[in-house]
Amino acid sequence: MNAPNEQPPRLTVATCSLAGCFGCHMSFLDVDERIVQLAQLVTFDRTPLTDVKHCADHVDVGLIEGGLCNVENVEVLREFRDRCKYIVAVGSCAITGGVPAVRNKFTLEACLREAYIDAPGIENPHIPFDAEIPLLLNKVRPIHEVVRVDYVLPGCPPPADAFWELLTALVEGREPQLAYENRRFD
Repeated sequence: MNAPNEQPPRLTVATCSLAGCFGCHMSFLDVDERIVQLAQLVTFDRTPLTDVKHCADHVDVGLIEGGLCNVENVEVLREFRDRCKYIVAVGSCAITGGVPAVRNKFTLEACLREAYIDAPGIENPHIPFDAEIPLLLNKVRPIHEVVRVDYVLPGCPPPADAFWELLTALVEGREPQLAYENRRFD
């Protein structure tokens, strides 16, 4: 138990972007001046506010935007799950595959052919292959198909107030209560 004047331990928050547009991260930053208040409540690990490439061995809350479109996305997601007490699927791409999953209507071969061989203006038509390019998955997948997800923040992107409610609720030790306007998909 904490002494009367002692602050409770701060939550550690890390973020990760997989196959998405980074719009959810931008919405997170839209908490605007409240980011200063949030920085007094949590410790930021891997986020757009830091230059940390891999999160710490133990993180309380991992916010993940984007779906899974390649092998590297899966590896990063599994590492995040191993290191985070709570995983939050942030936005449509993490929850359903989102816009990147539009390619699921076609074969991977057809998508690659359209992008690298048949598209107008291609001067040297070939499908690139290099050890530095992560292998694509046949289908874009939401993150819950690979790891356990503890919370979701729906939207494209979720509004800043949804991030605020989720994080302040977890800091306060209560379940987040997202009002309708903070959990809609329109």
